Amino acid sequence: MSILTKKEIIKEIKKKNITIVPFDASAIGPGSVDLTLDDQFRVFTKGKTYDVKDNSNYRDITKLIKHKSIVIKPGEAILGITKERIKLSENLCGWLEGRTRFARLGLMVHISASFMQPGINNKQVLEIVNLGHRPLKLCAGTKICQFVFQKTIGKAKYMGHVKGQNEV
Repeated sequence: MSILTKKEIIKEIKKKNITIVPFDASAIGPGSVDLTLDDQFRVFTKGKTYDVKDNSNYRDITKLIKHKSIVIKPGEAILGITKERIKLSENLCGWLEGRTRFARLGLMVHISASFMQPGINNKQVLEIVNLGHRPLKLCAGTKICQFVFQKTIGKAKYMGHVKGQNEV
């Protein structure tokens, strides 16, 4: 499996093997595409112990809010979502990664589950945590993370429970 460079990402976009909506050509870097933060967030609600099981649903313990910005306290976790919807062909997959400039502030943009399956067609939910010592204000429209594209050996299509997600 190989990581796609800028030239290869552009080729795959032209062939419609990668679709990004809305698309901003200036977001394509040497080996990834920057994605922006949307104005939808899920904050965790307080309550009793929540049992983590195979059928657990984050919506049971979070509340959806829409704001142009949100402040995350040190040690706090929230969920966000990308403004862009990404559709991949069945021979491409990818990795959702944070950006160095924000990691150096103590901001983790994607805690876990960074692998994006072949054939996805959705917005990317971000598992955001402030590991720093100061509150951090996140603003919708910020280039918050990057998507790294990779070719697969063989073809596959994601059909899991978050297939087609449009909201966090």
